Amino acid sequence: MNRILVLALFACGSMLACTRTAEPPERKPQQAGQPLDPVELAARIAVSRAAAAVGDQRTVEANLQAIAEDYRKAIKLADPARSVDRESARQAARRIDGVRSVAWIDRENLFVIVSSNPARSYATIDAICLELESLGDTLGVVVNLQSGAATNGDDLEILSRNCQLAPGDRAFLQAKRQIDVIPSEIRAQHRANNPDVDARGLADWNRRNAEAMRAIENDTPEM
Repeated sequence: MNRILVLALFACGSMLACTRTAEPPERKPQQAGQPLDPVELAARIAVSRAAAAVGDQRTVEANLQAIAEDYRKAIKLADPARSVDRESARQAARRIDGVRSVAWIDRENLFVIVSSNPARSYATIDAICLELESLGDTLGVVVNLQSGAATNGDDLEILSRNCQLAPGDRAFLQAKRQIDVIPSEIRAQHRANNPDVDARGLADWNRRNAEAMRAIENDTPEM
């Protein structure tokens, strides 16, 4: 065998390793709140000026719109002209594995009940947001997840996040609505005040949490 080929195979470890292609990066939801890129902004301005000099109005308008879009996302301002259609969003969210039911609480908050505790995760929120991206501007959507298999206060806690922002952050003028039946602060205080809860007390705590969850399902429209 050619000596160079032997050395190449030795370096790779095997022919398979040499021919293996890199896997594409995992797709993530769009992100807002990032500062404007000064290099990209300067390039767009330069292109716009050059286009204006030769009368290319279409290129000028395209670059100005791109600058405006970048600025809108930088200040975390949802686009009201591209609001996500509610019913289409409900149907799209239901296609995600583990989702049991979906309803809109208000114009911004999508309430989703999943069938297991592991499904109450930011990964599920990512999957839902990716499904909604083709329907409009997901910066105007906050996904709220609750486990339908919850048996204690921690599992019952609702996981919330704006589709394009970090946990706890909200879009410009978007209110931080309290969705949890029992706020996390109260649960933490309860655990601190009752470190030795007996079996009967724990069972009663779980029962009341389950009843609260069923009440949400029954009282929320479009379930």
